[in-house]
Amino acid sequence: MPKIKIAQNPTFTAEVKIPRVGGDPVAVEFTFRYFDRTALAKLYDSWNQAAEANAEKAKAESASLEQFTAGQVQLQAEQIKAVTVGWGFDDKFNDEAILELVTTCVGAPQAVLDAYQQAYNPARLGN
Repeated sequence: MPKIKIAQNPTFTAEVKIPRVGGDPVAVEFTFRYFDRTALAKLYDSWNQAAEANAEKAKAESASLEQFTAGQVQLQAEQIKAVTVGWGFDDKFNDEAILELVTTCVGAPQAVLDAYQQAYNPARLGN
């Protein structure tokens, strides 16, 4: 019988369908960082707080759509940096490229985060 450790691998890979304007989504492999349940909950809480703070700031300052979007772009880049350690793009994985991905591809941040979350679902369901 093979020996299996309880501890999860520190990283895992998953395919992300990156939306392309005027074209079909492109499958890109991402390498993600594993978080246990407590750490993942803490991370999601911080994202929710950041999103709420951005919305409140925009409302309080009567921010333009451009200003609100800048806050969203920054949050989304931080989200991708938090869960991702590499990707299959030709572009080097770094802060500048992450920001470019978030800025130029409106659907990419959600696609990345959805793929990340989906990777946890089979484990949670016992599949």
